[in-house]
Amino acid sequence: MDRPRQRMVNDQLVARGIHDGKVLAAMASVPRHLFVDSALASRAYHDCALPIGCGQTISQPYMVARMTELLELKETDRVLEIGTGCGYQTAVLSRICRRVYSIERIEALHNRARQNLRAARHANVMLKCGDGLLGWEEYAPYDAIIVTAGGFASDAWLQQLKPGGLLLLPEGEGGNHCLVRRRKLGRGWSEEYFDACTFVPLLEGVNHL
Repeated sequence: MDRPRQRMVNDQLVARGIHDGKVLAAMASVPRHLFVDSALASRAYHDCALPIGCGQTISQPYMVARMTELLELKETDRVLEIGTGCGYQTAVLSRICRRVYSIERIEALHNRARQNLRAARHANVMLKCGDGLLGWEEYAPYDAIIVTAGGFASDAWLQQLKPGGLLLLPEGEGGNHCLVRRRKLGRGWSEEYFDACTFVPLLEGVNHL
């Protein structure tokens, strides 16, 4: 799978403007085929989102790389991820920063992500099955928070960011989202708007089914 993965990096990422060397190296090293169903492994490096069960998807490689690049991560950073899914975005983040704390509200996906990340040997990750809208107060504050479902920012996330920290989320409703990056300032926030996109909806609560 090394050749399809490198082709993905060249044709889908570099060709579309992803230039952060750390992000490209992470995308080239994480075995995406381990994070999808075996029946879909042949499509793991295609330029598309894929179903992962429970009505959820693994984002297309470009969107994973784009969101990771917009976080401007340093190797000393601690990141909170809202929406673990199958663990692929988690794995990419963990190759760049010091530690990733990731919350998934669907227990079946949380368990699957744990298995996937263990198989891919990512040790600097902590996973939790819980309500992502509440954040993860125990390990706050974070250098960055990334949200992988579409909706609106929770006050808890903003409170759990360090001063100067970044919150990145697909903001909007009804499947019409825009990547929004907020930086926590001494007083208030700065806001930047990027790509239009479509994500599964951000929901509250925990699903143990």
